[in-house]
Amino acid sequence: MPPTFNYRIAPVSPQGMPTAHLQAVLEEAISLHQRGQVQQAQILYEAVLKVQPNNYQALHLLGLVAAQAGNFQAAVNLIGQAIEICPGNADFYINLGNALKSLKQTDAAIENYEKAIVIKPDHAQAYCNRGVALQELGRLDDAVDSYQSAIAIKPDYADAYSNCGLALHQLRRLDGALASYERAVALLPGYAEFHFFRGNVLMELGQMEAAVASYDKAIAIRPSHAQAHFNRGFGLQELKQFSAAVASYDKAIESHAGYAEAHCNRGVVLIELKQLEAAVLSCDRAIAIKPDYAEAHFNRGNALLARKQFDEALASYDKAIAINQAYAKAYANRGFALHHLKQLNAALNSYDEAIEMYSGSAEAHSNRGLVLHELKQMDEALASYDRAIAADPDYAAAYFNKSLTYLVGGSFEPGWALYEWRLKTEDGSNLGRRSFEQPAWLGEGSLAGKTVLLHSEQGLGDTIQFCRYAERVASLGAMVILEVPKLLLSALNGLKGDIKFVTRGTPLPSFDYHCPLLSLPLAFKTDALSIPRSTSYLQCDGKKLAEWTQRLGVKTKPRVGLVWSGNADHVNDHNRSIALAALAAQLPDGYDYVSLQREVRATDRQILEATTSICHFGDALEDFGDTAALCELMDLVISVDTSVAHLSGALGRPTWVLLPHVPDWRWLLDRDDSPWYRSVKLYRQAADRQWSGVLASVRADLANVCP
Repeated sequence: MPPTFNYRIAPVSPQGMPTAHLQAVLEEAISLHQRGQVQQAQILYEAVLKVQPNNYQALHLLGLVAAQAGNFQAAVNLIGQAIEICPGNADFYINLGNALKSLKQTDAAIENYEKAIVIKPDHAQAYCNRGVALQELGRLDDAVDSYQSAIAIKPDYADAYSNCGLALHQLRRLDGALASYERAVALLPGYAEFHFFRGNVLMELGQMEAAVASYDKAIAIRPSHAQAHFNRGFGLQELKQFSAAVASYDKAIESHAGYAEAHCNRGVVLIELKQLEAAVLSCDRAIAIKPDYAEAHFNRGNALLARKQFDEALASYDKAIAINQAYAKAYANRGFALHHLKQLNAALNSYDEAIEMYSGSAEAHSNRGLVLHELKQMDEALASYDRAIAADPDYAAAYFNKSLTYLVGGSFEPGWALYEWRLKTEDGSNLGRRSFEQPAWLGEGSLAGKTVLLHSEQGLGDTIQFCRYAERVASLGAMVILEVPKLLLSALNGLKGDIKFVTRGTPLPSFDYHCPLLSLPLAFKTDALSIPRSTSYLQCDGKKLAEWTQRLGVKTKPRVGLVWSGNADHVNDHNRSIALAALAAQLPDGYDYVSLQREVRATDRQILEATTSICHFGDALEDFGDTAALCELMDLVISVDTSVAHLSGALGRPTWVLLPHVPDWRWLLDRDDSPWYRSVKLYRQAADRQWSGVLASVRADLANVCP
């Protein structure tokens, strides 16, 4: 709370007693002044001074009029004259101090508050106002002492408690600050600011729900409190109540249309809600209000990055950096955009800039490692992950990324161990993290007579690749429950062993242990020589095979199954998918080509509809049992790195997998075979995003494989 002026009439000594008429005029002026009729009061004060130029009460009160009008120098002059005439009035010194403080003459203000205290040692307001001035000078401990002196004199002094809370907050003495605000709220529950300040401390203490409740009370008292709506929105954002946070930011903007920070934070929350176009627009509004708002440009870049508009995101990050040359996060996210644009050396430089500004950025070190991984500088990548871990020993993404570099290099022992960190990453719920009362089984302890839940994770291809371990778990004497997506159920029914299948999302039967499928290589201490690698571990459903044999009709040419694209939402889709036009141009005559894809992108559909050389069944592929039957009927399957490649390999069908320059870890590096599938041959890009050489090799090899 700012210091307040004291309007009380000072006692008049007998020597200076005005006439009865002047006293009545003065009292009328004070009454008008207190009712807010300042101009009328000023006229009467001036009338008194015309008759009695040395009337210190009129001088003092006319000084208060000047202060209220913002003319603080006139206030200093007038109150100073009153003090020269009547130097023993503590209120005069307090009000002179207030005027001096408004003129930024804070030291002089403190001197006058202290003079008031000398005259009247029990003057609580003098201590409180002195505290405000000391706080403004950054003398926070002294300010707290001054507020506490005021409170000792006047235990119900709500303003002193509030101001003391603010000083303690600035001193990071949060528990003390909260106690002060609690007392202020108890004394004056109808004052919105006290609830607001209390909410701010609760937020810093991490008590978000209590903070939001405190802001709610402030808003109930003052519905147009824009900053309370804003801070409430931030609290809800931290609680991941994103829709409610947007509504709170909207209220802040409704109360203050030019609230750039509210528009900006609203954009951040809309990113969380995946409303990316709206997020960009919200950041744009913030920038329109405040063009040099680096954070708004940065968050706009984040929204564009999430929309995979990498060039536009890069431009936004560049603007943020132009405004704030030391914006380490912008450099880091700029590196991320450049990484996706495959400008790897530029990405590396951007991460280096971020790290130079903030060497403790575990995220920047880790993402830098990802770029080095993609540049096939694997040792340097591992070193970068180690620096991330040194900066933050709990940064799960760095351990997980390190595991991928180990695994792609064939270092399975450290790779499997570190791969468990996937379950602790922010994206862990999409990478196998589940919550069960039953313990996890990772290879320790007997399973004889026990029931084990093996649950699928990540993509469909991951489930197909690692379901092979179910038979090994069953061989340990366990009853195996294998939970899989509905699309895979009919394709996996041929797995050997005592296995009970459950569709993901349906109620689970009772079990003793659980294990994510991709933790099984760790549980069995898998190395390159011990991968379960039978010629085929999946069997096609006989009924579906008969149905598709009839649907395809009499075979007159070698049949080649084609898969050219995977899940468009996959983070690596832009690296691993191929445009159908590029693939079709390299397919020689003399073969019956069959699309093994159910879904086709709009750009590819036009090509598919224009060609008669590729047979496409689309929605007739109801699940992977149908796809498995089609794979079984092919002489060869040619696929990019997606689930059908795993399905065909698991069936033991001849399969050619087309890989990007730096593939997913399971395909390892620099080899044309796979230790996971005996029937698979690998075709690798010689350079990043260069499919022409791969497709030329496929065309040349087709003549020999399918005579």
